[in-house]
Amino acid sequence: MTLEKSDRPWGRYEVLQESDTHKVKCIWVTPGQRLSYQRHAKRAEHWFIVKGTGRITINGELREVAPGDTVDFGIGVLHRIANTGSEEIIFVEVQTGSYFGEDDIERIEDDFGR
Repeated sequence: MTLEKSDRPWGRYEVLQESDTHKVKCIWVTPGQRLSYQRHAKRAEHWFIVKGTGRITINGELREVAPGDTVDFGIGVLHRIANTGSEEIIFVEVQTGSYFGEDDIERIEDDFGR
């Protein structure tokens, strides 16, 4: 059962589970697209790459990712993922912290002017 679905300019996400202590999303990023360079004040994130290849930026450092890779971002850590492959990149995101709303996103750079 999906709790929430949202289309975005870079792809889409679905919320798979949500509670007072965590939120789990599945995220699809379209080839050639990337999420905003962002950080969160109230949550940390753990990503598990399921399909596709991409490039993650963590506090200005670049890292290539592929299926089976995991990445952790603490509260306040700048991060983004770019799809560098020819198929969708899919990852599962587990959020932990005290608040999981979409308004806990501080965008530092965004391709879509948000």
